[in-house]
Amino acid sequence: MSTAAAAPSFDPCDPVAVAQALIRCPSVTPEDGGALGVLEAALAPLGFVCHRLRFEEEGTAPVDNLYARLGTEGPNFCFAGHTDVVPPGELKGWSIDPFAAEIHNGRLYGRGAVDMKGAIAAFVAAAARHVKAVKETGDAPKGSISLLITGDEEGVAINGTRKVLDWLQAKGEKLDACVVGEPTNPKALGDMIKIGRRGSMTAFLTVHGAQGHVAYPHLADNPLPRLARMLAAITAEPLDAGTPHFQPSNLELTTIDVGNPAHNVIPAQGKATLNIRFNDLHTADTLLAWLRERLDGVGGSYELDHFVSGDSFLTPPGPLTELVADAAERVTGRRPEYSTTGGTSDARFIKNFCPVVEFGLVGQTMHKVDEHTALDDLTRLTDIYGEVLRNVFDRIG
Repeated sequence: MSTAAAAPSFDPCDPVAVAQALIRCPSVTPEDGGALGVLEAALAPLGFVCHRLRFEEEGTAPVDNLYARLGTEGPNFCFAGHTDVVPPGELKGWSIDPFAAEIHNGRLYGRGAVDMKGAIAAFVAAAARHVKAVKETGDAPKGSISLLITGDEEGVAINGTRKVLDWLQAKGEKLDACVVGEPTNPKALGDMIKIGRRGSMTAFLTVHGAQGHVAYPHLADNPLPRLARMLAAITAEPLDAGTPHFQPSNLELTTIDVGNPAHNVIPAQGKATLNIRFNDLHTADTLLAWLRERLDGVGGSYELDHFVSGDSFLTPPGPLTELVADAAERVTGRRPEYSTTGGTSDARFIKNFCPVVEFGLVGQTMHKVDEHTALDDLTRLTDIYGEVLRNVFDRIG
């Protein structure tokens, strides 16, 4: 539903003030902590129509999300992000209160400063400045600007972005291009734009045998030698050598478990968990078939369960990537590298609806104690997003 919001107690054109207001909301997944209210307070006076969307599934915590749109005409340029943050951990490890949003030596400290309340603040400030500039010219605004903000990115990602996207589709709402404000830059602002991500599949292997006494192995069936051969079969060779836009896929064993407390008992089963980060040469289905082929080659009784966090995807270099790269280069003097490295993000859901890239702050302190961003980076990111807004409707159809 649409909601009204009180006037903000900060200047929405100031990214530092917006970021501080957001950081002061303790929005540890799945709690909102007032963060979406901060955004509504900033956006509604600018003319954005705001929809607070709460979703929940049985067995999961309810999650609040926000979709806000300025304008009714296409194309609709969307900025996507998340206001939820990971827990701060032991508070004694922080030099400041993680939710106080204090500034020291030109840096803004707090949980979410980098991942990714800072980028959301930069976009809000860029949008506020853009609206002000358009009004001053007297020209009719072009297209629409929207924000898709979730509180469920750092968690299980069930009641967040993908549910909002389903809601938009049911409403006939179209997104034409999207920038996700994840902290993509390794060392300096302007280093990197993410144009895709590898997929992620976790598999759970259980190899069955028959328990028995180690002195009488012929009366038992030890599953562990088979488990060892199976793991050797799936790790003996690389999955691939990479593709033009993706690094090689990698299979990593994350745990091997037997749970056998006795030294003189052959266990009844052995378990292993593995994760595959895969590029565009594979899908979850082809990888499952590959796994089963190699496990069947060893033989014996086993079970293989799995879940997929997301498939690999790529936004090929084109109008959207060039638009963001040009904006970053104009502001920073640095031409960003196009990359698909790293883990997953909500771009894995958005890519089914429109072209999407990721560009945000420097990610060196994300999820760390004393997470922080340079104030200069916040200012320059706002300028980059402003450049995108000035040019997007002429370059994205």
